[in-house]
Amino acid sequence: MSEETTELPVGLRTVADLDLKPALEAMLMVVDEPATEEHLAKILERPRRQIADALRELADEYAVQGRGFELRFVAGGWRFYTRPEYAAAVERLVLDGQTARLTQAALETLAVVAYRQPVSRSRVSAVRGVNCDGVMRTLLQRGLVEEAGTEPETGAILYRTTNYFLERMGLRGLDELPELAPFLPEAEAIEAETQEGVPSFDPDAPDDGPGAPAHRGTDDADDQTEL
Repeated sequence: MSEETTELPVGLRTVADLDLKPALEAMLMVVDEPATEEHLAKILERPRRQIADALRELADEYAVQGRGFELRFVAGGWRFYTRPEYAAAVERLVLDGQTARLTQAALETLAVVAYRQPVSRSRVSAVRGVNCDGVMRTLLQRGLVEEAGTEPETGAILYRTTNYFLERMGLRGLDELPELAPFLPEAEAIEAETQEGVPSFDPDAPDDGPGAPAHRGTDDADDQTEL
């Protein structure tokens, strides 16, 4: 009787025995947010330094090969992105004629939160000069901002940007934001306005019905923004 030898199927091999770079590629293909080196090292049972070196080598290889995608370190982790020069083709495929950008009002509100965080909704409204209930609700639903405790003096809810915001902006951290903060009013300059009383914002409250009173200066249309 002849002796037969069979290779162990890949699915039955231990994670530590897998080829490192292909394993990293397979994992990064399915993540829905940037994966940290620590997490990847834990999953693949490898030293963090080995994971970091392999990721940087992969990123360099893709750049040299001129692939349509790239591997970027963003928001504290690694993830695949399409290259900017192919944005037109990707945009046509994904959007297919549909509007997917935030409105100007939503972008302005997001900018104020990004540069003044943590910041209350009333302060954001004071900077913009208009009630921002609708856009704040939209930004919360889109996962671009989140609650960050309350303001000690007034008890108002504070808001800050999320890691998803960093990911969408392609930033490693808030320190990479452009130097625009000096052009926004200082907190003291708008203090008087914020004390005038802007209607409280409840993200879980139902939308106003047909007979509900209209709030002065509210961007109602912004709540319909698609991202």
